[in-house]
Amino acid sequence: MSGAPAPLPVSGLHHLKLPVLDLARSRAWYERVLGLTAKLEFADADGTVRGVSFAPLAGLRLALREDPERARALAGFDPLALAVRTRADLDTAVAGLDERGVPHGPVIAASKGWLVGVDDPDGRQLRFYTDELQPPEDGPGMGRPVA
Repeated sequence: MSGAPAPLPVSGLHHLKLPVLDLARSRAWYERVLGLTAKLEFADADGTVRGVSFAPLAGLRLALREDPERARALAGFDPLALAVRTRADLDTAVAGLDERGVPHGPVIAASKGWLVGVDDPDGRQLRFYTDELQPPEDGPGMGRPVA
């Protein structure tokens, strides 16, 4: 046999589960900031709710699970990036963050589009990226095509 193996029959992303320090606090934040609606709660054997999953947002099913150790380990990381179509849509998202009183960074040039970052309650950065392209800039952290 030669060459790369055939791709696995993956049809898409099923869900993203984020560990959180405090489920109630993070649940309220994600509901307020993204307008999510909780659909399922997950309880431990003693009945304590430790997880929640939300109705899909643009096809993304997001779940939160109370897991303080892992949540602390991800502080400062950016595991979730949401797409918006255009720079105008990004500006609308920024205005929505402002209306909700959510602190955020400035709109900056990304590898191919624009982005804005928002810290969630556990210090992870949620980013909004445009699908609309802009001229790439060179510099550290900027993506480049694989040769």
